[in-house]
Amino acid sequence: MDVSMTLWVLTVVGLCALIAVDFFIGRKPHDVSIKEAGIWTVVWIALAVLFGLGLLIFGNSQASGEFFAGFITEKSLSVDNLFVFILIMAKFSVPSHLQQRVLLFGVLIALVLRAIFIAAGAAIISSFSWVFYIFGAFLIYTAWKLIQEARADEEEEDWEENRILKSIEKKFGVADKYHGTKLFVVEHGKKIMTPLFVVMLAIGMTDVLFAMDSIPAIFGLTQDPYIVFTANAFALMGLRQLYFLIGGLLRKLVHLSYGLSVILGFIGVKLVLHALHENGVNVPEISIPVSLAVICGVLVITTITSLIASKKQAQAEQDEKKDSVEA
Repeated sequence: MDVSMTLWVLTVVGLCALIAVDFFIGRKPHDVSIKEAGIWTVVWIALAVLFGLGLLIFGNSQASGEFFAGFITEKSLSVDNLFVFILIMAKFSVPSHLQQRVLLFGVLIALVLRAIFIAAGAAIISSFSWVFYIFGAFLIYTAWKLIQEARADEEEEDWEENRILKSIEKKFGVADKYHGTKLFVVEHGKKIMTPLFVVMLAIGMTDVLFAMDSIPAIFGLTQDPYIVFTANAFALMGLRQLYFLIGGLLRKLVHLSYGLSVILGFIGVKLVLHALHENGVNVPEISIPVSLAVICGVLVITTITSLIASKKQAQAEQDEKKDSVEA
């Protein structure tokens, strides 16, 4: 799909306007209710659907299909990120009324860093077609690793700060308590960071690590930088509200890792087939409609089996507790 510089500018300006509206509506720190989170989740999903339909009307069916496949994939991978976001919030003891602000700026940092990743990925792909083999192999390896981690059934580990974040804290210094929405404060004549700014950086940097598999995954569905960027933008901007909406339900998605591993493995195979096809090998390529059907089908099945398994586990725990009381 040919995208002019004017369309790029209008798209970025439009996204910035939506983000500004979102910010000013919820600019006052507060505890986010389920109702508020639900409304905004629906709004962001509706905006993504309208954008995809706009691509269908003013672009073509392929661009629209690639956007929806990319958006659903990025959204499903982003849901897995919420587990780590919860750990980070607990690690820094973020007050509940400040969590909305943390996620907003953390996601914005992640979006900017992802845009850099996308630009670099697009440039590499346009120059070196063999990169598809690397992306495909990496996704297949990531899928296998996800399955191994899910089968290990280990206790949830605590989140640890990376070296970059530790070095930033050491260089600038960190206040020992939160100061409302302030990012910097002056103590003993020195300007230092507040814990709020540190946790924003932690959210943004952590999301970049997740982008290491999600960016190759969406490039396996489309090589159009415009679609890759917009799909990531809509998936990320709705993530903040999703955090408050389904935070308590995340633990019930016990088969999510299996579902994501199937999706990543499938896209990895798709990338390898595409690379072989580009090199003149007569192999079948997986179309976007098939990709979209597989991704949606896996997510639906994963959700259903997860809820059934969680219900059985809860019932078993309840029966065990009842038996221990009677004993």
